[in-house]
Amino acid sequence: MRDTRGVSAAALAASPTSRLRWGLCCQFTEEPIRFRTTTATALLRLSLEERRLKLSDLCLANAQALLAALHYCHQQGIGSFRIGSSILPIKTHRDAGYHLADLPNADGIIALFRQSGTFAAAHHIRTVFHPDQFVVSNSPRADVVTHAIQDLEYHAEVAAWVGADVINIHGGGGYGDNATAVARFERTLDRLSDAVRSRLTVENDDTVFTPADLLPMCRAAGVPLTYDVHHHRCLPDRLSVEDATQAAMATWNREPLFHLSSPKHGWGGATPKRHHDYIDPGDVPSCWHAVTATVEVEAKAKEVAVLRLMRDVRLGGVTA
Repeated sequence: MRDTRGVSAAALAASPTSRLRWGLCCQFTEEPIRFRTTTATALLRLSLEERRLKLSDLCLANAQALLAALHYCHQQGIGSFRIGSSILPIKTHRDAGYHLADLPNADGIIALFRQSGTFAAAHHIRTVFHPDQFVVSNSPRADVVTHAIQDLEYHAEVAAWVGADVINIHGGGGYGDNATAVARFERTLDRLSDAVRSRLTVENDDTVFTPADLLPMCRAAGVPLTYDVHHHRCLPDRLSVEDATQAAMATWNREPLFHLSSPKHGWGGATPKRHHDYIDPGDVPSCWHAVTATVEVEAKAKEVAVLRLMRDVRLGGVTA
């Protein structure tokens, strides 16, 4: 890749060659911005008062880190930031979970999250969530679905503070019958609050559900499809990338969200599902540059990968 040092990231983001908003996912590799977490095991060793003090400290630190992350995105011209599910650590754990209102300085923590929302809105930075893979809303097990709903409601609570408009999840398991599994996903929608339902999106994956599997439900239930082109290339269906892009966009009532990755060892490698540290600009579908959308860059080098891709697209063009 060519050397683009000295090029302004903000200028690149504003380039007329692309209408895409590039997104950073959750963490940093080089910037000293860190989100803190803990384990249920560590918390449960503490007294209730000690536990609440520790959780308050962690939540406040993460609220501060989020604001720092958004300032970084603004400075670098990065248009979206995915907030990690552990922003409030262990929030819905069966034994160590808690209500934020029960923690010391709860009002101050919420105020700081709201400050992030105000900053993001003022600087046109989109915030989104992508709950962990254990959030399976179509499981045949009632307890798994119940916990998934609890976790989604937690995400919606924080999303309201920070102004996030997306809570994106995978379709879940196929359990030997994809059509029945998708129908079970759709039935669970009726159990969600409006706060979750208005933000919920579903993503095609690389092992179970293709865009073609999910699109009928998306259209019928009004659930936008977050199109992951890497997953689609790993698990193709009858749709071309161009067709899937257009079909996914038609499910959105706001700016569409896409996911982008490159295979660690190239498309000829043994395991193309594994993500590379960076993005090959040739993996950006050329049809994406004719649309307005957010593209989350799922690459292991995090902010370094996002900035490199922004520069490559601006200076080197797109070949795919």
